[in-house]
Amino acid sequence: MTTRNHAAMLEDAADRIGDMSRADLQIMLRRAALMLRNAGSIPLDGEVEEAIDSIADELGKTRNDMIRYIIKGWLETNAYLPVREMDEDGNG
Repeated sequence: MTTRNHAAMLEDAADRIGDMSRADLQIMLRRAALMLRNAGSIPLDGEVEEAIDSIADELGKTRNDMIRYIIKGWLETNAYLPVREMDEDGNG
């Protein structure tokens, strides 16, 4: 089920909450919780996961911040995005 379909189901349930059984409501809420829990997760190989976590810890960043930074850098390097201009200190 797509996120859009699931959101529509939740909105529909909210509109007719008095008509829903407790069990149906529990199932929908558990699905929503599962989708939220897994929303930001990108599964990576063990070695890659360890490297990203290590670099993130070293730089005081989150795992997701590091993944965004790496992807943006790759896109810029391969000309899919315009390259950021660097200042004198090498910060972009």
